[in-house]
Amino acid sequence: MIGLLGVLAALGLLIWLAYRGVSVLLLGPAMALLAALFAVGTPLMASYTQLFMGAAGNFIVQYFPLFLLGAIFGKLMDDSGAADAIARGIVGRLGAERAILAVVLACALLTYGGVSLFVVAFAVYPIAASLFRQADIPKRLVPATIALGAFTFTMTALPGTPAIQNAIPMPYFGTTPFAAPGLGILAALVMFGLGQWWLARQAARARAAGEGYGEHDDKPVAFDKDQRERSAGEGFDVALVEPDAPPRGLPPFGLAVVPVVVVITLNYVFSTHLIPALDTSYLAESRYGATTIDAVRGVWAIIGSLTVSCLLLVAMCWQRLANLRRTLDDGANASVMPIFNTASLVGFGAVIAALPAFELIRGAVDQLGAGNPLVSLALSVNVLAGVTGSASGGMSIALQTLGADYLELAATVGIAPELLHRVTTVATGGLDSLPHNGAVVTLLSICGLTHREAYKDIFMVAVVFPILALVLLVVLGTLFGAF
Repeated sequence: MIGLLGVLAALGLLIWLAYRGVSVLLLGPAMALLAALFAVGTPLMASYTQLFMGAAGNFIVQYFPLFLLGAIFGKLMDDSGAADAIARGIVGRLGAERAILAVVLACALLTYGGVSLFVVAFAVYPIAASLFRQADIPKRLVPATIALGAFTFTMTALPGTPAIQNAIPMPYFGTTPFAAPGLGILAALVMFGLGQWWLARQAARARAAGEGYGEHDDKPVAFDKDQRERSAGEGFDVALVEPDAPPRGLPPFGLAVVPVVVVITLNYVFSTHLIPALDTSYLAESRYGATTIDAVRGVWAIIGSLTVSCLLLVAMCWQRLANLRRTLDDGANASVMPIFNTASLVGFGAVIAALPAFELIRGAVDQLGAGNPLVSLALSVNVLAGVTGSASGGMSIALQTLGADYLELAATVGIAPELLHRVTTVATGGLDSLPHNGAVVTLLSICGLTHREAYKDIFMVAVVFPILALVLLVVLGTLFGAF
């Protein structure tokens, strides 16, 4: 019982201190060792060097190329003006009368193509603010509209997304980014449809009440140190989202969208056709990790598709990049803090999983799942994402501690690994977007609004509706399996 209290105290302090801006790099090992202190007979130094550092190091080794290439691709899209061109192109085609839909689709296309949600928020916010003012829609709906397009279905549900939330489960389950595509699309439609309905309903109510856009100063907001640290933990350093104006203006919409299409297309071709056709028998050798192609092809596919897309983007927008070396440096630098923060949470999870009290937690999760691994997996991932305020962090802890158990249990009851993958990714969306989430805090800061003004609508589109989509996914997966 004392050990369980130690785990709960460590989790509680992790939430409380992270929300107040304390770095997760410090909190991860400190809270892990605090929990270990309550477990009598647990060696602290071995818990830190052998468990915490081992798990954190393995995570960095496995996923650093994805964080690096994703950050570079997002920075290239930002500095070349391609992200801005895509957002303006979609908005221009749909017009002010469909302002909410235009902003959602612009965010969705960019994030589905691999652009960081922070780059998207910075690129789309000025356009959204202007469009909402023109359409006389309350500004308080801007954050929820951006959140719907950038934080929900393109991050977790749509098959093929290169988002890290879709990549982390692949080595655990031997899957690809296109796992359970039918179920993923259905879950995405639920999130998109309900979110769009809610925002349209809120806009109509505001219009009937004569609320209007409101009196707001839409100039860019300066960020303090705490806000930058919180956003870095979620995936980007806002200090680096300061693009120079492209020397030759924005690229045409058709040209700007090509790299995004290439990311998705090559991701599919590499993971489904090209990589499986290669002779990879050498992976069975100990020097290559004694693994199989199924364990690595998903990661290889995302690495390949992002690399080609980055090179293509540089070639197409060479003259629109004011300082290519600075863009590449900033992108590379922006990848470091996010992966180390997530790795720190992974190390925390590894220590917790090794404590005797974790058996009580494991039993409680299994009991809540009523013997259905999909239910217990969905619960554990969603709750941990909410606790940590991080989708990738919560998922990593759950898979680090229980991933192998879920895979073994699923095999005994005939559940496909692809279904586990999609349930895991969709489960990261929901409680992760509670008020202390770094992405939520940063988005509200970008928009110059407070939680009191705008969080209710974010809660509906980024918490409630993704959880409903997750419930549907679990029910359909239980009844019909993966498709």
